[in-house]
Amino acid sequence: MSSPRFFLPSKALGLSALCLIVLCVLSLLVGAGDVGPWASLQALVGGGDEDARFTVFELRGTRTELALLVGAALGVAGLLMQSVTRNPLAEPGLLGVSAGSSFAVVLAILLGASAATTYLSAAFVGAMAGCGMVMLVMRMRGVGDDPIRLVLAGAAFTGLLQAGSSMILLADQRTADEIRFWVVGGVAGRPLETFSWTLPGLILGLLIALPLIRPLAALALGEHVARGLGHHPHLVRLATLLSVALLVGTANAAAGPIAFLGLIVPYIARRLVGTDIRRLLGLCLVLGPCVLLLADIVSRLIVRPYELPVGVLTAFIGAPILIAVVRTHRLPTL
Repeated sequence: MSSPRFFLPSKALGLSALCLIVLCVLSLLVGAGDVGPWASLQALVGGGDEDARFTVFELRGTRTELALLVGAALGVAGLLMQSVTRNPLAEPGLLGVSAGSSFAVVLAILLGASAATTYLSAAFVGAMAGCGMVMLVMRMRGVGDDPIRLVLAGAAFTGLLQAGSSMILLADQRTADEIRFWVVGGVAGRPLETFSWTLPGLILGLLIALPLIRPLAALALGEHVARGLGHHPHLVRLATLLSVALLVGTANAAAGPIAFLGLIVPYIARRLVGTDIRRLLGLCLVLGPCVLLLADIVSRLIVRPYELPVGVLTAFIGAPILIAVVRTHRLPTL
C-alpha cells in the first residue's frame, strides 16, 4: 500500500489523464491569432468559417498532436535516464544527450541533408553518442557516484557541442538560415508529415523500454542484487540508453531541443506516486504531454499577438525544480 504522502497510482494516473484531455481541448480553442475560443469551439463541432476550421484543425491540431508525442517521448526518456544512472538530476538536456542530437542535425544540414528522415537519423546517432558519453562519465572515479559532478560533466559536454554548433552556424549562412527556426525548440509551424515519422520513433522507443521495467527496478537495488535476480546490468544499461537515444532523437528531430522536460516530468511523478519505476512509467507517459501542452498554451498567450518559444517556458519551470533538487539536504537514491 502506498505511503500516505503519495496518491494511489491509479488515482494519480486518472487525474493526469483528465488534465491531459482538458489541455488538449484548450490547445485547440486558444491561440495568439484572431480566432478566439468561441469561434474555435464552433469550428470544433462542425460549424464556423473556413479560416477558423483551418486554424483549429491544421495549425492548432497539428501542434497539439506533436506536443502529445514529443512530451511523452521526453518524459519517458528523462525517467529512463534517471533510473539507469540512479541520479535524480539526470536529464537529456543536462547530460549532453540533446546537445549531441542537435549537433548531429546541424552537421547533417551543413553536409547538405534536407529530408526529415535524414534529420531523424542524424538526431538518433547524435543522441546515441551523447548517451555513450554519459556511460563513460559514469565510469570515472568520483564522478558517476556524485549527482552534482555528473551534471557538471554533462554541462561541460553540452557547452562544447553547443560551441561547435555555433561555429558551424557562423561559418555557413545557409545552414544558419535553415536551422534558426528549428534550434529554438517548439511544436508550432511543423509540417503535418512530422507526425507520421515521430509516432513510429516513439512507439519503437517505448517497445524497447517496456521489457526493461523489471530489470531497472532490480538495478535500483544495486548491481549485485540485480545479478542475483538473474538480470545483466550492462545489457540493461545498453538497452535503456538505446531507448533513450531513440526517444530523444525523435523528439529533437521533430521539435528541436526542449530543455528540462525530462527533469520536470519524473520529478512531478515521484512527488505523486513515489520512486517505483513500475508506477512511474505510465504516469510519465501522460504527464509529459501535459507539461508540454501547458507550456505551449502559455507561450501563445503570454505575449499576444506573438508567441514565446516553448523551450523558454520549460526552462522557466525546470530551472527552479533543478535548484530545489540540488538544494535538497539528501538527494534521493533511485
